[in-house]
Amino acid sequence: MGGEAPEPGRLTRALSILDGSGVPEEALHLVLAHVDDPRDREAASLACRRWHRIDALTRKHVTVPFCYAVSPARLLARFPRLESLAVKGKPRAAMFGLIPDDWGAYAAPWVAELAAPLECLKALHLRRMVVTDADLEALVRARGHMLQELKLDKCSGFSTDALRLVARSCSRSLRTLFLEDCTITDNGTEWLHDLAANNPVLVTLNFYLTYLRVVPADLELLARNCKSLISLKISDCDLSDLIGFFQIATSLEEFAGAEISEQRELTKYADVKLPSKLCSFGLTFMGTNEMHIIFPFSAVLKKLDLQYTFLTTEDHCQLIAKCPNLLVLAVRNVIGDRGLVIVADTCKKLQRLRIERGDDDPGMQEEEGGVSQVGLTALAVGCRELESIAAYVSDITNGALESIGTFCKNLYDFRIVLLDKQERITDLPLDNGVRELLRGCTKLRRFALYLRPGGLSDVGLSYIGQHSGIIQYMLLGNLGETDGGLISFAAGCRNLRKLELRSCCFSERALALAMLQMPSLRYVWVQGYRASQTGGDLMLMARPFWNIEFTPPSTENAGRPMEEDGQPCIDRHAQVLAYCSLTGKRSDYPQYVVPLHPA
Repeated sequence: MGGEAPEPGRLTRALSILDGSGVPEEALHLVLAHVDDPRDREAASLACRRWHRIDALTRKHVTVPFCYAVSPARLLARFPRLESLAVKGKPRAAMFGLIPDDWGAYAAPWVAELAAPLECLKALHLRRMVVTDADLEALVRARGHMLQELKLDKCSGFSTDALRLVARSCSRSLRTLFLEDCTITDNGTEWLHDLAANNPVLVTLNFYLTYLRVVPADLELLARNCKSLISLKISDCDLSDLIGFFQIATSLEEFAGAEISEQRELTKYADVKLPSKLCSFGLTFMGTNEMHIIFPFSAVLKKLDLQYTFLTTEDHCQLIAKCPNLLVLAVRNVIGDRGLVIVADTCKKLQRLRIERGDDDPGMQEEEGGVSQVGLTALAVGCRELESIAAYVSDITNGALESIGTFCKNLYDFRIVLLDKQERITDLPLDNGVRELLRGCTKLRRFALYLRPGGLSDVGLSYIGQHSGIIQYMLLGNLGETDGGLISFAAGCRNLRKLELRSCCFSERALALAMLQMPSLRYVWVQGYRASQTGGDLMLMARPFWNIEFTPPSTENAGRPMEEDGQPCIDRHAQVLAYCSLTGKRSDYPQYVVPLHPA
């Protein structure tokens, strides 16, 4: 029951028929238990009080899109039988160094509520939050006996001491431990040893990009004791030290994180034999001479991550030509247009493509590296099963965007960033191309377009609003020309729930008025606009259950965290965060954030 936007009127009528036909409540419980899409759930709960109550008792999973949108106590009172909870913290801008560490998003209030009343909770996912050792201790002491999944995604504030307690307290239940890209204080490797020695049911272990030390013997112990291990993503560890692990981990299907060192002889890697079931793979620091390690099983790979390798454009071409069954591919833009043509010719089943920004040093990039309309057009024509595209590009045209709209009908996530390396872009503004892409890709739910001044006119901005369809999240950067363009854009966005704007020319007043025109909007973050020192015009968007937080532009950065060289660690442009909240204003504002409320 996902895919299309919910139609509350039609769904409500159907439920009313059921409700009035004498169907026992037990049967209604069973019916609603098969409704998984949260939008459909929301529509069902609005049908009548009976359905609202049944939804509360049968809801197994909830995602809280922003940790200050609702209080933990209120959420758990509404859904007392949750088995799985995901909570998102800091704005996405935190991943790009635009949000200070002390901004907020502390996990403690959530952990305190979860520790006692929620008897059914088996899975917890926290993203971009501050999690302390004390938080994890409280969580595992209360829930450790039944916690099956613990995901800490891009979180900070805890140490391996807490992970050791998790390993000991959840040893008979924990199936997933996810720590990717977390900032963790490394107090030793005992946590991994205890996890390996005590947990026989682990399926997924991920501490990729954490810089935690690895003892290969602990991984061998993990593989020996945990035959269910399917996915392992680790921090840096030389691949030649994992020969024993790979021999034991016969069930492994996904592996990433080991490195190939230039300091070791290449002959040491000749003995590496990867598990036969492996279909998802990623190495760090792999170069041309080591690429052959992947060749024996390249034909069965479904997921390949080359973002942290030293491969050239030619290397990408040779390797990807041997991977016809890829569903997911992550690379840097050194793949170039020539590499994307190979992807289009070879990977007909490809569903998700991520092209990250490469090294900015020209000496580190091959001459033909860089992605343009040539590669994007080839992708659109050759990979028609694509569902997600996220790419940094050096050039782009209206025609390339139109091709994507014509051929990629399954696309639900499209994100493009236009780099500023080239002085001249072939075809700006991109108004018509954006219009045709949005017209053609009617399944889009997420849309990001970060260009450069002149990349999209007011007309193009209005096209985005007119054809926004069921899009719920947008990031727009360097778009539009005047306040009128923003107002025209907002008038068309009926289903947009989350909006991020960066480096735009709009006034404070226009921002506020635009927010009032988007009826579904629940969250907006803006950085880089024509700001005042007080944010006074932002009060025009004030309404019930709506919090506005203003970070003023500052040359002195008073009260803001500083780097060791005395420079501020965040951008000095004004920022605005406004969001729907059932709990009123938060109490943990840092000094540099100004809450705005009606007098």
